[in-house]
Parts: sequence; structure tokens; C-alpha cells
Amino acid sequence: MKYLHLIWAALFRRKLRTFLTLVSIVTAFLLFGLLDAVRVGFDQAGKSANGAQRLQTGSKLSFIQLLPMSLAARITQVDGVKDVAFANWFGGAYQKPENAVFSFAVSPNYLDIYPEMQVSAAHREAFAETKNGAIVGEGLARKYGWKVGDQVPMQSTIFPDKNGSQNWPFTIVGLIHVADKKSGAWYDQMFLLNWKYFDDTTPWNQGQVGWYVTRVKDVNQADRVLKAIDEISANSDHETRTQTEAAAMSGWMKQVADINLIVTSIMGAVFFTLLLLAGNTMMQAVRERTGEIAVLKTLGFSGESVLGMVLAESVLLLLLGGVVGLALASVIGPIVSAGSGGAFNLPAAGLTSWLIGVGLALLFGLGVGALPAMRAMRINITDALAGRA
Repeated sequence: MKYLHLIWAALFRRKLRTFLTLVSIVTAFLLFGLLDAVRVGFDQAGKSANGAQRLQTGSKLSFIQLLPMSLAARITQVDGVKDVAFANWFGGAYQKPENAVFSFAVSPNYLDIYPEMQVSAAHREAFAETKNGAIVGEGLARKYGWKVGDQVPMQSTIFPDKNGSQNWPFTIVGLIHVADKKSGAWYDQMFLLNWKYFDDTTPWNQGQVGWYVTRVKDVNQADRVLKAIDEISANSDHETRTQTEAAAMSGWMKQVADINLIVTSIMGAVFFTLLLLAGNTMMQAVRERTGEIAVLKTLGFSGESVLGMVLAESVLLLLLGGVVGLALASVIGPIVSAGSGGAFNLPAAGLTSWLIGVGLALLFGLGVGALPAMRAMRINITDALAGRA
């Protein structure tokens, strides 16, 4: 550390160049922090304590394949099953197709399976008694300015009604409160309608179910229960695949996009560009200081000392940018989550993200500084002072 003042002075010898390089590094690690938060947000879906008790049963052939209603009674009879509910994807959108809403037609006992969604007794009663009633997450209600009693027209991008129209009228009869915003952001954006109203209104369902949700009595018996459920429909025309809620959520997300692959691809491209930029900065910085390095060697600095100082300069450059970028990601992520009303769950960068980010900064610092440091170590004093190096 006794050479820190020399390293710092060398780093900011060209202030504008260093500043622009730092901005690029900060941007790269800011992207890393935010994209890693997206990955963590998706990974958290379905991994709550309550989620561990739930299994989801869908068609083995395709997630859009419907299942017979008769399965509900048979699943209930499986040893270890506590409750069974069911739902259908509605594919709703508000005002225009781009405003997609997480909307599901659900069975009367659906909320019993999901204690994360807290609905008052009065609102649950109104939901049960109102044929075209809907209960919505508080975050979704804030987003569109809805309140209890409002008449809300929804478009179904999948199911028309009996007249061929895709416009469905609903009455907001209740709100869903989610206490744990970290793991429950998904529920805060839900729009739930009565399955009976859905089934009676569209000719395309005809008493069928999109998927079943089962709550088990003992989470340690979940593997045995899910195998028993799938055995019910084995070798039939509606074979099922039952998974834990976390596995099912992961599968649903991958139907849309492989988040891990997207994050890895983007960050690979960003960091590759960063390595080229930072490497060029360090090479140019050492080339400009050839005479100064020769003077240091004349004063008694060994080649190894010069090597260490150039490497330290490179590592310091990457660490400064990396730490600032990760700090900004930790601040911006929660702000974006709050501003979106819970539609996006971007947690602050956790310990794992910080450790990976700092580790990458150290690795990249050593990587981009290796060649310039080797060049500085090998500089010949006579040639450098004579301008031949």
C-alpha cells in the first residue's frame, strides 16, 4: 500500500480518459447488477414456504392442452393430498392488447390454496356471489386506477364469448393484499375471475381445466404424491405432468424466455467489449509513461515492483467502476420495482451478486493489466530514455 499514491496519480494522469473509461465500467456493472436482479426475481417465484406445499398438474403433452374436470375428485383421493383447486388461463388485456394482465379463471376454493393472497371475508363473499365479479391485486388496481365497484371491460386474447366477441365485462368486487412483496409480487398483479362464469360464457372450454393446484399435507411426501397423481392418467389421452410449484413456475418462464441464457449472453457481450476498452486504456497509459517508468527503474524500482504497480492500477480502475455500478444497481432496482407497482421484481443486489461482481472486477483488472504490466517490467532503461522503447 506504500505505493498507493503513485498508483492513484498514474491512474488519473489523463483525467478525461480515465473518467470516460470509468463511465463504461460503471455502466457494464450496473447492467450486470440489474440483469442479475431480474434473474433472482424470476428464481424467487414459487419458492416461498407456502409454495413448497403446492404441486401443479398440467398436461404432459402441452401446457395449452386442457384436462377433464373429473380429475379433481380423483386427485383429492390420493393419500397425502389436503386440497385441490383448478384454474384456466384467460389471456386478458386491458384497453389494448399490449396491456397484458395476469388473468385466470379460478375455482371457488382457489384462494384457500394461496394464503399469500389475503382477501377480506366481505370481498370473498362478493366474489362468490357475483357471477362476473373479479378480484385484483392491489398493485394492479393502483396501476390502472381501479377500485371496488368499478365496471372493467377486459379483452381476452384467447377466448371469445358465445357471440364471438373477445370483450368481457367484469365488476371489481375485491382486492388482493400481498404482505410479502418480495416473493409475492406475482400475486399483486393478478386478475382473478370465476371459473363458472368463464366456462359458461366461452364455447371453447366446455367444462375442462387448464391445470390443477394441489396442496399436500406433508412437504416431505411431495415426490410420492406427485407421482401418484400422474399415475391416475397414465396411458390415457390426457396424461399429466405434476411438478412442484417452483419447477412449474420455472417451466412457465422458459416458455416465454430462458432468462439465464439471456442474462449470460448479454453480459458476455458487454464484458467482452469492456475488456477491449479497458485493455486499450491500460496499454495506452503505459505507452505514454515509458520515460517515467524508466526513471522509476533508475531510482531503484525493480521490474517486479513496476509490474505490481501497473497491475494494481488496472485492478483499481476496474474495482472503482465495478463497486459504483453495483451500488447504483442496488439503488435503482428497488426504485424500479416500486415505480412499476410491483409488476417488476428487481431486488437490490445481494451478497452473491456483490461477490460475483467484485470477483469479476478483480479478474478483469488482472486480465487487462497483464500485458501492459509485462511490457512495463521489460522496459530497458537506456532504450526508454533514448526514446527507442
